[in-house]
Amino acid sequence: MTRKLLPALYHLGRHGQLSDDFRILGVGRSSEMDHGALRRTMCEALVEAGLGRHRPEEWCERTIYYHSIHDNTPEDFARLRCAIETLEREHQLTSRRVFYLALPPQAFPGTIIGLGEAGLNISSGWTRLVIEKPFGRDLASARELNDIVHRYFDESQIYRIDHYLGKETVQNLMVFRFANPIFESLWNRSQVESVQITVAESLGIDSRAGYYEHAGAMRDMIQNHLSQLLCLIAMEVPDAFDAEAIRDEKNKVMRVIAPVQPDDIVFGQYQWGTIEGEEVVGYRDEAGVAASSRTETFVAMKLEVPNWRWQGVPFYLRTGKRMPRRSSRIMVTFRCAPVALFKPYACPVNANVLGITLQPEEGFDLQFEVKHPGQPLTVASQRLRFRYAEAFSPLPDAYETLLLDILAGDATLFVRGDWVERSWKLYTPVLENPPAVEPYAAGTWGPPASKKLLARDNRVWLPV
Repeated sequence: MTRKLLPALYHLGRHGQLSDDFRILGVGRSSEMDHGALRRTMCEALVEAGLGRHRPEEWCERTIYYHSIHDNTPEDFARLRCAIETLEREHQLTSRRVFYLALPPQAFPGTIIGLGEAGLNISSGWTRLVIEKPFGRDLASARELNDIVHRYFDESQIYRIDHYLGKETVQNLMVFRFANPIFESLWNRSQVESVQITVAESLGIDSRAGYYEHAGAMRDMIQNHLSQLLCLIAMEVPDAFDAEAIRDEKNKVMRVIAPVQPDDIVFGQYQWGTIEGEEVVGYRDEAGVAASSRTETFVAMKLEVPNWRWQGVPFYLRTGKRMPRRSSRIMVTFRCAPVALFKPYACPVNANVLGITLQPEEGFDLQFEVKHPGQPLTVASQRLRFRYAEAFSPLPDAYETLLLDILAGDATLFVRGDWVERSWKLYTPVLENPPAVEPYAAGTWGPPASKKLLARDNRVWLPV
């Protein structure tokens, strides 16, 4: 809330992108908190986020309110409804409501039922429900949560939020592909040799052991973030540039992905190591982690999308904590030229590679081959480079983009319920019968088995 969501709302408010009648009602269990206390807490958080120079006190005083919900009883939700209606009446607000559930996953069902039973699923304006990941922890729990949500809310009201999908480069993937026929004409099994998707984090779990011990990298990153990126890369051209058409195409990709083979997945867990010259502890030595924990902090896997466009093209996914650096990149490797023109010169020619960087510097790189000046004949790899921040500055924060989309009712960048179930259907068998967790030193790119996964196909992980 205070690290991402609050600064995003504050930025939007400061730049006039929220209406004057926008209000935040914070809901929590503390009976000692009140309007003033919450405003002070939120103001301090904004100052810590480096936003103190803009005098956030005035914004917090005007915008933020508090309501205590105690034990999630029906009476609590009835009082919440009364508090919302009172706030709307006193400030002459229209009944356009967003319920943002930044909650532990186990609290989702009870909260959604409470909102629905209190009649807070409808209003004279519109009502939208935002649910942060993870949406379930396996196929059965995802279906159960979908059933509960759909009991009270229509799918058009539901926004399952994934902040990765709000990044400019992720959004631009569709424009990049479908507005540039030079690339779309190459976007198939005849021209693409392989695709690698890496989301690497240099940080450990910080204070999230309570969550991470029950989630692991598979649930935390693969099932949602990386699978969404895969779908954006592999999807067909939608019938229209709208939410349902785009989400339909992503669903088709998820439906056709072949079951994960046991030999095609690697789990790892970081141990003591060094990152940027500083020694860091191993996962089992983090506060709140069991000494015998088998939770994976690293996953590498190979997926196949056996449809007409992608048959035979491997998709390699990799994510991990305590990697050498923070980086999220998609690497599309094209097939080498099918000629032996330069063999007499003992001159190797590398494949063209398109690099799509999501963080830390959003942009694109295209590697191509040129003749090195002079004799004898040699070929060198060069690249074309584009960075969003250099062409368009400043870039909006991902949360700002997603929050504006929620208020506008645009669900393009949000996950639909049937996609969630298809994703869990693919990955639940892996979670039910996981591979052995292999150790890797913090500050490295995962266990040796992740390299062997690609070496088996005569490939290597490309630099990210």
